[in-house]
Amino acid sequence: YISCGTEGGYGKATARGSLGAGIQARRVSTSWSPVGAAFNVKPQGRRLDLFSERGGLFGVPELNAPEGFYIAQEEALRKTELLVERACSTPPGPQTVLIFDELSDALCRVADLADFVKIAHPEPAFREAAEETCRSIGTMVEKLNTNVELYQSLQKLLSDKKLMDSLDVETRRVAELFMFDFEISGIHLDEEKRKRAVDLNVKILDLSSKFLMGTNFPNKIEKHLLPDHICHNFVRDGDHVVVDGLHAEAPNDLVREAAYRIFLYPNASQLKYLEELLSNRDLLAKLVGYSTFSHRALQGTIAQKPETVMQFLEKLSDKLCERTIKDFEMMRQMKMKLNPQNSELMPWDPPYYSGVIRAERYNIEPSLYCPFFSLGACMEGLNILFNKLLGISLYAEQPAKGEVWCEDVRKLAVVHESEGLLGYIYCDFFQRADKPYQDCHFTIRGGRLKEDGDYQLPVVVLMLNLPHSSRNSPTLLTPGMMENLFHEMGHAMHSMLGRTRYQHVTGTRCPTDFAEVPSILMEYFSNDYRVVNQFARHYQTGQPLPKNMVSRLCDSKKVCAAADMQLQVFYATLDQIYHGKHPLRKPTTDILKETQEKFYGLPYVPNTAWQLRFSHLVGYGAKYYSYLMSRAVASMVWKECFLQDPFNR
Repeated sequence: YISCGTEGGYGKATARGSLGAGIQARRVSTSWSPVGAAFNVKPQGRRLDLFSERGGLFGVPELNAPEGFYIAQEEALRKTELLVERACSTPPGPQTVLIFDELSDALCRVADLADFVKIAHPEPAFREAAEETCRSIGTMVEKLNTNVELYQSLQKLLSDKKLMDSLDVETRRVAELFMFDFEISGIHLDEEKRKRAVDLNVKILDLSSKFLMGTNFPNKIEKHLLPDHICHNFVRDGDHVVVDGLHAEAPNDLVREAAYRIFLYPNASQLKYLEELLSNRDLLAKLVGYSTFSHRALQGTIAQKPETVMQFLEKLSDKLCERTIKDFEMMRQMKMKLNPQNSELMPWDPPYYSGVIRAERYNIEPSLYCPFFSLGACMEGLNILFNKLLGISLYAEQPAKGEVWCEDVRKLAVVHESEGLLGYIYCDFFQRADKPYQDCHFTIRGGRLKEDGDYQLPVVVLMLNLPHSSRNSPTLLTPGMMENLFHEMGHAMHSMLGRTRYQHVTGTRCPTDFAEVPSILMEYFSNDYRVVNQFARHYQTGQPLPKNMVSRLCDSKKVCAAADMQLQVFYATLDQIYHGKHPLRKPTTDILKETQEKFYGLPYVPNTAWQLRFSHLVGYGAKYYSYLMSRAVASMVWKECFLQDPFNR
């Protein structure tokens, strides 16, 4: 029933470009607000703290050394045992839900923090200690999921209609969610079936891990099998060439084709992992009472059931159809113009040719925009927007010694004009060795109302991969990076403003198909001139970004947008079919071919198996449609509330 860490790591595919190289150094004539300056000026070393005691990560005292994770973990496990005893001995009532939520909080506070540290901390000793803590807490969660006495204490509450009717809506909903989490783990089954459910869960975790690792594994091919003139585009390994991605932006058609055919060539063991993963998910779903894994996964979401998802995807596909055909024709014409000998549009072409059309039609060379989007200016823009829209201000705070894992991490306090301090955002924005190349939001601590009446403040981390400032300029963002910053800050504000009584449903701990709504809504703000005009100014001269440049940028995003969205519809449909009725009608590659031809429109390439690279099948199994549905909801909110006035409270 405990689902620690599930809200962490919401990310959006990044759009990166070159930074404004070649800009001559000149005296900066702009003045920044305190929050802008905090990001445009390198942090000063802390003075006179040479002999001060080192604090712990995120202000947790014991985490001043890797060994502290063991102390934090043992304390959480000790507290868990006491709370389990309390839950089992307390008469059913609202107190039952409070104890369950405190139990969830005790484990998640350690698990979520460790989940972040194990991938983001620069020191291996911290990463390893955090990894071990994640395993220990995970084992405890498995035990709780099969603790019949704990389940019965909640069951007593839910089966008492009079008691349930007396609870407020939020408490009743949280009680039902805890019960739902219990039941999808098979706690209501007899002992033999319960053991089978646990075994299946363990197997699914193992297969997920193996499949996920394989999705990024490079493929090798003997060098002599490739034309000599394209070999230099790939990494060499003796007599072999290593292909580690699709090279989607390569200008040479043959390089893209070779990368596509080699990288997506079927791997027998990866295919076996996928087939077993899908089959075991289906077995688990049926064991706990659902007809398919998709029915189990969609319980409690906006969509509720697979039939609704398929209706949504089919309707969206119908609406996109004509525009997608036009987009493909436009790309085909561009390919014919640049490569008359081979003008058939193939699946390796759209990312490249849509980019060519965009650049040619709108002249949106990133280096023209970067000087107007310094990181400090963008943070100032977010501060202005939040202030006008929400009455919220961001204040840069100096972290204590040992509080952050890298000296360039900034700490922001989020303060409301009438309610005061809402929480903290740690901004881990800059590139470093061994840092995951993914823009993400992590919850470190969820908000909740404590028994003493105080509110436990939420703490989150935003992780980006921005370039460092240079000697002559602050960090300059491409338009794509700026949009990603706004997107991730949408998740952070969701965490700050989703102030629920219970930690179990705080902030981004919500249905997957709603979780992206605030972040996608923020993309709309980042593409509106009335908002951009508030902050986009040249980092040297203070000159505002000309309106026609913003218009060009916004118009360029509409180019081939239908084809881009159609591709997402294809992926989401494939995900639904894979997690639908089992045994599957055909092998997964045959289903891919059929679905691609029906829902995308470009031909399937023989001897390729794209589904074996579809990493989202692990974390978003049966829920890949969520991004499209969140986009639809965000679009409705924007049109209804902010199209006329983006600062409308």
